[in-house]
Amino acid sequence: MKPIPMLANLILASACHAALAAHPMPTPNPATIPAGPMGEAIRLGEAIVTQTPQAARAYSGNGLNCTSCHLDGGKRAFAAPWVGIWGVFPEYRPRNAQVNALQDRINDCFQRSINGKPLPVDSKEMQGVLAYMWWLSRDVPTGQNVEGRGFARLKKPQAVDAARGKTLYAAKCAACHLPNGEGMSGPDGKTIFPALWGPKSFNIGAGMARLNTAAAFIKANMPQGQENTLSDQEAYDIAAYFINQPRPDFAAKHLDWPKGGKPEDARY
Repeated sequence: MKPIPMLANLILASACHAALAAHPMPTPNPATIPAGPMGEAIRLGEAIVTQTPQAARAYSGNGLNCTSCHLDGGKRAFAAPWVGIWGVFPEYRPRNAQVNALQDRINDCFQRSINGKPLPVDSKEMQGVLAYMWWLSRDVPTGQNVEGRGFARLKKPQAVDAARGKTLYAAKCAACHLPNGEGMSGPDGKTIFPALWGPKSFNIGAGMARLNTAAAFIKANMPQGQENTLSDQEAYDIAAYFINQPRPDFAAKHLDWPKGGKPEDARY
């Protein structure tokens, strides 16, 4: 038998990696949360990500929960799920041109999407969030992505119309997020529907402030209960409208993409 040339070996290895890359997303069962200190840490982490302004008050800078974007407690496909995330870090990120640990990624969200402060890496809050993400990921092999990781990819329409998006927002989104994008809270102050702009929303450094990311999230997840009913064009038009509304600045934005590669849809 002739030896396989090196190029063929590389192709075969790549094909095998691709075949292993998407693991079916398991549904974590709350009954598997252990008793004792580990279970307490997992439940603390769950409280922090689902009730962020209340459970991580010292580090929260707006009215959003982590699960305002990572829906269903980080368990929904194409809503940036955390299931499986434990095993895919460390990971290189062009935005800061560094290899990031999972703690770095969590704090990036706290500073951008939550418009707040980073969690100290040795804090009970950080350990809780890590424990929760570990528990969500227990049934996913290390190094494998799950089906539905991140956001679905859409093809950007040739013409995106924010004015049309404003009309669509009024018809499809304002009932929950309100006409001025301020969102809706319960009598206890907990967020029911997140603010899409204004001081209680994410800042311009957040991933959701990017057109392609916002459109993909909208397409797969909105309106709530009517997911995937909007066309790609409608999702892009709505995204173009709401991401460009007033929102907090991100002071460290000048440090992003230090080695180039800034996406064309970045806000700055």
